[in-house]
Amino acid sequence: MKKNIITISREFGSGGRTIGKTVAERLGVPCYDKELVKQVALESGFDPKFIEERGESAPGKNRFAYAFLGRGTPGVMGGMSASDFLWTIQYRVIQDLAEKGPCVIVGRCADYILREREDCLHTFIHAAVPFRADRIVRLYGESEKAPEKRLADKDTRRRVNYKHYTDREWGMAQNYHITLDSGVLGIDRCVEIILDLAQRDYPEK
Repeated sequence: MKKNIITISREFGSGGRTIGKTVAERLGVPCYDKELVKQVALESGFDPKFIEERGESAPGKNRFAYAFLGRGTPGVMGGMSASDFLWTIQYRVIQDLAEKGPCVIVGRCADYILREREDCLHTFIHAAVPFRADRIVRLYGESEKAPEKRLADKDTRRRVNYKHYTDREWGMAQNYHITLDSGVLGIDRCVEIILDLAQRDYPEK
């Protein structure tokens, strides 16, 4: 059995999104990142910008979130908070995408959602703060916040969100098949390692 579905979890600025897209291109399979956001928006009625910001962030109960609904009212969510409703939709969409065939899925707790599938390779990409800080400044430019603060804030939101919905610790090695330090190995080497692991034949359990 090959690992046809690859999930990429990542620290902000580690290059996980770039790695995921490159792996998908090399394998000739879809990469669900922005595309996943669009699908969730279609299913949920939320504005894509809201999904991109809140889909991996700490859950909140601020009713201002309803302003980001594209259609309907809070009533269509069955009394759930906006965050919980979004999680429910993301969960189903990710499962449906995995059923369609080989793919790469970036973020969105996909490692947890697809944890029972034997055809998945779950990866976590991380790197030291200086490497990531330099990278986000080069990619996204300067902001009012120091890059180290931007990294800490983003990763904290992801960590809290992951813990809230999975009851597991984000970034803990036991939750993934492999964790890779992109700052030490380099983006290209991370891609090669994942490709090698994905294309091997594994014994069925």
